Amino acid sequence: MAEATTETTPSAQQAAPQAPEAAKPTRGRRQVKVGRVVSNKMEKTVTVAVGITITHRLYHRYMKRTSTFVAHDEENKCQIGDEVEIVSSRPLSRTKRWRVRRILKRAE
Repeated sequence: MAEATTETTPSAQQAAPQAPEAAKPTRGRRQVKVGRVVSNKMEKTVTVAVGITITHRLYHRYMKRTSTFVAHDEENKCQIGDEVEIVSSRPLSRTKRWRVRRILKRAE
């Protein structure tokens, strides 16, 4: 009977290397937004205004809504008026939860 249990263990050993790969946590997709820099007066930080259009429930007209996000600019390259792409990140300070991924278009 002891020999019968040893025959089943090799198949159990083959399944063991696959378990660590399945145990890796997968990171979800990060939020990405495109907006315009409205302030760069802080060190390594910019304020980005992101505009969206929504439809009024009753009148079915388009309305503009603007949200501002405080984003981390590691190299201090962003200037006012630049169009940038920001991506969500872990909290970097009390208000910073976004990082500047890249500058899409420079201000003229």
